Amino acid sequence: MSRRRGRLGWVLLVLFVALPLLELYMVIQVGQVIGAAWTILLLVLDSVVGAVVVRREGARAWRALRDTLARGGVPAKELADGALVLVGGTLLLTPGFVTDAFGLLLVLPFSRPLFRGLLTRALATRLVPVTFGGWPGAPGATSGGPGDAGRPGPGTGPVVRGDVVEDPEDPSGPSA
Repeated sequence: MSRRRGRLGWVLLVLFVALPLLELYMVIQVGQVIGAAWTILLLVLDSVVGAVVVRREGARAWRALRDTLARGGVPAKELADGALVLVGGTLLLTPGFVTDAFGLLLVLPFSRPLFRGLLTRALATRLVPVTFGGWPGAPGATSGGPGDAGRPGPGTGPVVRGDVVEDPEDPSGPSA
């Protein structure tokens, strides 16, 4: 657990300290080459173009998600694409050349499958599969799941006998 926290600390350090410094360095370098006004115009233009691309790709990802759900399929690819477009759009709207380049790679349809694979592998190593099969010992059940705590299995515990009584005000039928 401490290794994971250590890794997270380095990632946060890079995201909140090194990346802004790199962005600032890049903006200064570009500004020295083309001038301050052109650099600001380029950053604004970059954000506008990024917003247009994100809107188009976001709409495409949303349509794919709706179509998959309408067919009754599992929208794993579509959800990953939506998440990548969301993160990429956020990066594109953030001023800076490095974040814009990375955000564009996340948003564009020809480079997104690479990042979708990386996202899938990263999530697969962190998720633990859990199945819920009702009671312990049921076919396909795993014991110790969150829904199994304190739940008796078949044939255990007292048998409660009762009668089915119909509610005269409920036309739907007998209730137990």
